[in-house]
Amino acid sequence: QAQLVESGGGSVQAGGSLRLSCRVSGYTYRYSCMGWFRQAPGKEREGVARIHTGASSPYYADSVKGRFTISFDNAKNSVDLQMNRLIPEDTATYYCAVVNCGTWDNRLGAWGQGTLVTVSS
Repeated sequence: QAQLVESGGGSVQAGGSLRLSCRVSGYTYRYSCMGWFRQAPGKEREGVARIHTGASSPYYADSVKGRFTISFDNAKNSVDLQMNRLIPEDTATYYCAVVNCGTWDNRLGAWGQGTLVTVSS
């Protein structure tokens, strides 16, 4: 059974950076699509960035385009999210998931525990 463990969250001031990491076990995610999502208090979960691990081809939500970068590291079996120029609106719990390529649909229906990002102004 696939397990996803997110890490790297924390508290930063606006304009700062954080790097999130998602370790995947129990699933061969090579040549699959992985996505990062976030859920702010009182809001629905939304897709932030996704990538095809075999062909790269990253895709970003408009709200993070130009500030966030998604990447994968086969050696570490992880999918990372580099977040730069953070703004208070980025405050949320961030999750990763295996997704159906080209969509935000959680392919396995599994979510990790998430990692909290708090951006203060």
